[in-house]
Amino acid sequence: MSLNCNEINAILNELDISGSFIQDIVQPGYDTIALFTYKNATSTTLLICTANDACRIHSTTKKITRNDKPLRFMELLKSKIKGARIDSCMQLGLERIVAFTLSHGAEKLIMYVRLWSGAANIILCDEKNTIIDALYRRPSKNEISGGFFSPPEQTSAKQRDWHIRTFDDVQTEYSARYPDAELLSFNQKVDFWYGEHASVLSREALLLKAEKWYNTTKSKREAALEKLKAKLNSFEHAAQYKHQGDLILTYGHTLSGNAHFLECDDYETGGKVRIAIEPKKNVQENAAAYYAQYKKAQSGAKQLARDIALEEKKLASLDALYEHIKNEANPVKIEQLLRKSTMPVQQKKKTHPGIDYTVDDWYILVGRDADENDELLRHYVRGRDTWLHVRDFSGGYVFIKNRQGKEIPRTILLDAANLAVYYSKARKAGKADVYCTEVKYLRRAKNGPKGTVLPTQEKNLYVELDQARLDKLDALRQEE
Repeated sequence: MSLNCNEINAILNELDISGSFIQDIVQPGYDTIALFTYKNATSTTLLICTANDACRIHSTTKKITRNDKPLRFMELLKSKIKGARIDSCMQLGLERIVAFTLSHGAEKLIMYVRLWSGAANIILCDEKNTIIDALYRRPSKNEISGGFFSPPEQTSAKQRDWHIRTFDDVQTEYSARYPDAELLSFNQKVDFWYGEHASVLSREALLLKAEKWYNTTKSKREAALEKLKAKLNSFEHAAQYKHQGDLILTYGHTLSGNAHFLECDDYETGGKVRIAIEPKKNVQENAAAYYAQYKKAQSGAKQLARDIALEEKKLASLDALYEHIKNEANPVKIEQLLRKSTMPVQQKKKTHPGIDYTVDDWYILVGRDADENDELLRHYVRGRDTWLHVRDFSGGYVFIKNRQGKEIPRTILLDAANLAVYYSKARKAGKADVYCTEVKYLRRAKNGPKGTVLPTQEKNLYVELDQARLDKLDALRQEE
């Protein structure tokens, strides 16, 4: 239940927030802002919540949980109003809109807090009501940076045929709603009531959202797992391709010029078999085609087995996360866990170009083309970091970040060297020589292509691609 206009008026009258200074701003979730204010040697935490059916503004004594990562609107408010003086704080007539006029040095700002359930917002404007930014950006209402905020016309009680209740009226209503003789102030009563009820309601809504997310995600992952298992079953008879290739080599001399099938005795079963062949290919080429299918099926079966194991691990992690969410009492924490889990991969902030791996506390960066190589070299690595690159082939740069006082283990060096070969033109060959030196021993090639460097004091590593090692690295990266 959101506060009505009379309750908002009673809260503001009791707070006497005008003349306070904003010392800090915390945004624990997308719908809540806390202003830490100070006046006359007294600090007050002002909570503003825009959640549906729980829109409110009041002081609170509860601990405000900080979000794991700073949110956009909080960072804007910190840059604009942290340290500002609240010149006035007033409700606009009978509207559930509170206007804060603020002074920050020579700059004058107005922050409108609209507490309409379903359409709540916090909008920061300059003194001419040009919008700087809003908690919720709504282009359809022009509530975006550069838009103009026009406060609604202030109506009177007579126009709405409302009875403006006095402070005592509102106190009495809340006392009846939550009678507690020790909570003398109206703000305390409101804070206590929402602490008892809003969090429970919010938690229940979040748990319903979590349940829906869990069921949808689990259903998709189980379907993907079944698809992988079905594909693995199709590779069960991979050995048959090798046997057919052997039969073609054994009985190929019996083929006529334009034959599309080879009919022969199967020396394993004693029966007759019919094998499709390409008339334009000779015996060796037809056999080689079946051997290639056998090799591909074998390789595919191994990869599918790894994919199935990884998918089963992801399902177990999903179950564990859902149990953690269900057992979490703090709705803010639930909201943070849900937001992190449901964020699309495309929206996750990328901290650097290329891809990265963390293996036994060693951090490996990989550039996959000239642009990524150049960007990593310019901005993300330092002199003592180790650089690897294939010799005589174009390809990606691989960097192992230096750890003070630690020598790179042989296994980590082999991981990085395999990645250097894999992300190069030497991949098809499956082997290559790899340069290895520290970044401080690289110099740029004058007038050379982008990202080209000339190494000195380099060592040479001969590397044959190790598929098991690459699979292990790929699994580590998918688990992150």
